[in-house]
Amino acid sequence: MKINILTQFPDMFTATLGDSILGRACENGLLEINVLNIRDFSLDKHRKTDDTPFGGGAGMLMTPQPAFDALDSVGALGKRNLYMSPRGPILDQTIAQSLAFEDEINILCGHYEGVDQRILDYYSMEELSIGDYILTGGELAAMVVIDTVARLIPGVLGSPESLAEESIYSGLLEYDQYTKPREYKGMEVPEVLFGGNHRLIRLWQFENSLRLTKERRPDLFQRFIAAPHSFTKDEKKILEKLTKEQNE
Repeated sequence: MKINILTQFPDMFTATLGDSILGRACENGLLEINVLNIRDFSLDKHRKTDDTPFGGGAGMLMTPQPAFDALDSVGALGKRNLYMSPRGPILDQTIAQSLAFEDEINILCGHYEGVDQRILDYYSMEELSIGDYILTGGELAAMVVIDTVARLIPGVLGSPESLAEESIYSGLLEYDQYTKPREYKGMEVPEVLFGGNHRLIRLWQFENSLRLTKERRPDLFQRFIAAPHSFTKDEKKILEKLTKEQNE
């Protein structure tokens, strides 16, 4: 997958996208990230890319010319184009999975008060949010999108099981996990994890995930129990117990 990022602050992406999992994905040819500085496309002698809005209002807006030329340079017309904006739907797993199927996506990062609407209209930009709050610019939001989508590309994560078991992917929050030592500051690891009985361990993980989800994300819990599943007899007993506790 190739991701073109159009921004006025390209240096913000250097450290984040060059390290760890994303960095290795790029080195292995699974991911290509191309960061473009919109200022490089400005015809203004001062490389200006914004101006005051018509009709008045606070702040500055990105002007069409530099953005159009930057988007044209990556052949944006007809491709999947995103604009990070609180006006769009909030990024979730469904949206991330749909993006992961694309061969190439373009992400436009606004700053300050936003961009001229004609940029969004001409390139059929999909506005996308990462939450109901306001950031100074779209760069941080774009990094969240890139990290979320990149993890879904086959081969980026070392183990497919890691992806399948993680929070949200399975429909439940991830169960508690422990490592050595067995006891630390009086806190002990649950005994079931040492018994070597993989069936009991899996059931403990399942119940722990259910309990955490019910307590912290009741919306996910309700969605999970309402969806069709092929539960084992033991899993059904656990689910019935927690559902009964919820209704008491």
